[in-house]
Amino acid sequence: MELGAFSVSLNVKDIEVSKSFYEKLGFQVFMGDTAQNWLIMQNGGHTIGLFQGMFEKNILTFNPGWDQNGNTLDSFTDVRDLQRELKARGLKIESEADESVTGPASFMVIDPDGNPILIDQHL
Repeated sequence: MELGAFSVSLNVKDIEVSKSFYEKLGFQVFMGDTAQNWLIMQNGGHTIGLFQGMFEKNILTFNPGWDQNGNTLDSFTDVRDLQRELKARGLKIESEADESVTGPASFMVIDPDGNPILIDQHL
């Protein structure tokens, strides 16, 4: 099962303070807008998202259709197909993607320790 690009989406208290901290660890802004309270930062092949006031917990995020640099892949498994496969494997889907449409969609599962895992397709 190919889930796409991986990142950790962090719920931060102050995006500027967090940006400065992660820059000291060698991360650089890849995309985003501090005025909108979100940034994506990279250090080599490692990606983190900083999000202020957008969600309660840190989230493990997978993006079907993207490589680690946000480039569109020639082929990938659609988020709705991933959702159907995970349901068939017995996982409870916390918030479901609408399977009657195509294009961008997302769904979420929660791991046994309460960690949210977001499968978020932007294409």
